Amino acid sequence: MEDKKQIGFSLKRISTEQFAKTEEIFVEGNDVNVAFQFRFGVDFEKKYIAVFFKVIFEQQTNQPFLLLEVGCHFSINEDSWLSFNTTDSNDIIVQKGFMIHLVMLTIGTLRGTLHSKTENTVLNKFILPTINVNEFVDKDITFKIDKHSV
Repeated sequence: MEDKKQIGFSLKRISTEQFAKTEEIFVEGNDVNVAFQFRFGVDFEKKYIAVFFKVIFEQQTNQPFLLLEVGCHFSINEDSWLSFNTTDSNDIIVQKGFMIHLVMLTIGTLRGTLHSKTENTVLNKFILPTINVNEFVDKDITFKIDKHSV
Protein backbone atom coordinates (compact mmCIF):
# COMPACT_ATOMS: atom_id res chain seq x y z
CA MET A 1 0.00 0.00 0.00
CA GLU A 2 1.28 3.43 -0.99
CA ASP A 3 2.13 5.87 1.82
CA LYS A 4 0.06 9.01 1.21
CA LYS A 5 1.56 12.07 2.88
CA GLN A 6 -0.77 14.97 3.69
CA ILE A 7 0.07 18.15 1.81
CA GLY A 8 -0.59 21.35 3.71
CA PHE A 9 -2.04 24.09 1.54
CA SER A 10 -4.60 26.87 1.51
CA LEU A 11 -6.46 28.82 -1.14
CA LYS A 12 -5.06 32.35 -0.96
CA ARG A 13 -6.61 34.09 -3.95
CA ILE A 14 -9.15 33.65 -6.72
CA SER A 15 -8.72 35.69 -9.88
CA THR A 16 -10.97 36.24 -12.86
CA GLU A 17 -8.45 36.26 -15.68
CA GLN A 18 -10.94 36.67 -18.55
CA PHE A 19 -14.67 37.10 -18.89
CA ALA A 20 -16.73 37.90 -21.95
CA LYS A 21 -20.36 37.30 -22.84
CA THR A 22 -22.08 38.25 -26.06
CA GLU A 23 -25.70 37.26 -25.77
CA GLU A 24 -26.59 38.72 -29.15
CA ILE A 25 -24.52 36.14 -31.11
CA PHE A 26 -26.06 33.21 -29.24
CA VAL A 27 -28.79 31.51 -31.31
CA GLU A 28 -31.30 29.45 -29.33
CA GLY A 29 -31.66 25.93 -30.76
CA ASN A 30 -28.27 25.82 -32.50
CA ASP A 31 -25.65 23.33 -31.34
CA VAL A 32 -23.24 24.59 -28.71
CA ASN A 33 -19.61 23.53 -28.52
CA VAL A 34 -17.77 23.62 -25.22
CA ALA A 35 -13.99 23.78 -25.06
CA PHE A 36 -11.74 24.16 -22.07
CA GLN A 37 -8.09 24.71 -21.31
CA PHE A 38 -6.04 24.71 -18.18
CA ARG A 39 -2.53 25.71 -17.27
CA PHE A 40 -0.38 25.87 -14.18
CA GLY A 41 1.83 28.51 -12.67
CA VAL A 42 4.26 28.55 -9.80
CA ASP A 43 5.83 31.21 -7.61
CA PHE A 44 8.93 29.65 -6.09
CA GLU A 45 9.52 32.59 -3.74
CA LYS A 46 6.01 32.67 -2.24
CA LYS A 47 5.60 28.88 -2.51
CA TYR A 48 2.39 29.24 -4.52
CA ILE A 49 0.94 26.96 -7.14
CA ALA A 50 -1.71 28.44 -9.41
CA VAL A 51 -4.23 26.62 -11.55
CA PHE A 52 -5.93 28.53 -14.36
CA PHE A 53 -9.01 27.05 -16.02
CA LYS A 54 -10.79 28.49 -19.07
CA VAL A 55 -14.11 27.49 -20.63
CA ILE A 56 -15.36 28.65 -24.02
CA PHE A 57 -18.93 28.24 -25.29
CA GLU A 58 -19.45 28.81 -29.01
CA GLN A 59 -21.70 27.90 -31.91
CA GLN A 60 -21.10 27.52 -35.67
CA THR A 61 -19.62 30.99 -36.00
CA ASN A 62 -16.55 29.90 -34.00
CA GLN A 63 -16.97 33.13 -32.08
CA PRO A 64 -17.39 32.56 -28.37
CA PHE A 65 -20.61 33.85 -26.91
CA LEU A 66 -19.37 33.02 -23.43
CA LEU A 67 -15.79 32.81 -22.19
CA LEU A 68 -14.50 32.61 -18.63
CA GLU A 69 -11.07 31.94 -17.16
CA VAL A 70 -10.42 31.81 -13.44
CA GLY A 71 -7.28 31.23 -11.43
CA CYS A 72 -6.94 29.68 -8.01
CA HIS A 73 -3.72 30.53 -6.20
CA PHE A 74 -2.72 28.02 -3.54
CA SER A 75 -0.13 28.58 -0.83
CA ILE A 76 1.83 25.44 0.03
CA ASN A 77 3.21 25.11 3.55
CA GLU A 78 6.98 24.94 4.04
CA ASP A 79 7.27 21.22 4.86
CA SER A 80 5.10 20.19 1.93
CA TRP A 81 6.99 22.51 -0.41
CA LEU A 82 10.29 20.99 0.67
CA SER A 83 8.89 17.50 0.05
CA PHE A 84 8.28 18.52 -3.60
CA ASN A 85 11.97 19.36 -4.09
CA THR A 86 13.47 15.99 -4.92
CA THR A 87 16.47 17.15 -6.95
CA ASP A 88 19.50 19.35 -6.48
CA SER A 89 18.21 21.77 -9.12
CA ASN A 90 15.52 23.38 -6.94
CA ASP A 91 12.91 22.19 -9.44
CA ILE A 92 9.80 20.84 -7.76
CA ILE A 93 7.84 17.75 -8.65
CA VAL A 94 4.21 17.80 -7.55
CA GLN A 95 2.33 14.52 -7.34
CA LYS A 96 -0.37 13.86 -9.91
CA GLY A 97 -3.06 13.21 -7.28
CA PHE A 98 -2.47 16.53 -5.55
CA MET A 99 -2.51 18.43 -8.85
CA ILE A 100 -5.79 16.74 -9.79
CA HIS A 101 -7.20 17.91 -6.45
CA LEU A 102 -6.14 21.52 -7.17
CA VAL A 103 -7.61 21.36 -10.69
CA MET A 104 -10.91 20.03 -9.32
CA LEU A 105 -11.07 22.86 -6.77
CA THR A 106 -10.45 25.35 -9.58
CA ILE A 107 -13.15 23.81 -11.78
CA GLY A 108 -15.65 24.10 -8.92
CA THR A 109 -14.65 27.73 -8.48
CA LEU A 110 -15.16 28.35 -12.20
CA ARG A 111 -18.63 26.78 -12.06
CA GLY A 112 -19.67 29.13 -9.27
CA THR A 113 -18.16 32.15 -11.01
CA LEU A 114 -19.89 31.20 -14.27
CA HIS A 115 -23.24 31.03 -12.52
CA SER A 116 -22.71 34.32 -10.73
CA LYS A 117 -21.59 36.22 -13.83
CA THR A 118 -24.47 34.96 -15.99
CA GLU A 119 -27.24 35.09 -13.41
CA ASN A 120 -30.48 36.61 -14.78
CA THR A 121 -29.31 36.24 -18.39
CA VAL A 122 -30.20 33.72 -21.09
CA LEU A 123 -26.64 32.37 -20.76
CA ASN A 124 -27.19 31.18 -17.18
CA LYS A 125 -28.35 27.79 -18.45
CA PHE A 126 -24.83 26.92 -19.58
CA ILE A 127 -23.05 24.83 -17.01
CA LEU A 128 -19.61 23.33 -17.35
CA PRO A 129 -20.10 19.59 -17.87
CA THR A 130 -18.30 17.05 -15.72
CA ILE A 131 -14.68 16.57 -16.69
CA ASN A 132 -12.47 13.55 -16.08
CA VAL A 133 -9.35 15.40 -15.00
CA ASN A 134 -7.44 12.09 -14.85
CA GLU A 135 -7.36 12.16 -18.65
CA PHE A 136 -5.51 15.48 -18.68
CA VAL A 137 -3.30 15.30 -15.59
CA ASP A 138 -1.81 11.90 -16.21
CA LYS A 139 1.54 12.25 -14.45
CA ASP A 140 3.38 14.22 -11.79
CA ILE A 141 4.00 17.86 -12.75
CA THR A 142 7.52 19.28 -12.72
CA PHE A 143 8.01 23.01 -12.28
CA LYS A 144 11.45 24.12 -13.39
CA ILE A 145 13.01 27.08 -11.62
CA ASP A 146 13.97 29.86 -14.02
CA LYS A 147 17.71 30.24 -13.46
CA HIS A 148 17.63 33.72 -15.08
CA SER A 149 15.22 35.15 -12.51
CA VAL A 150 17.22 34.11 -9.47
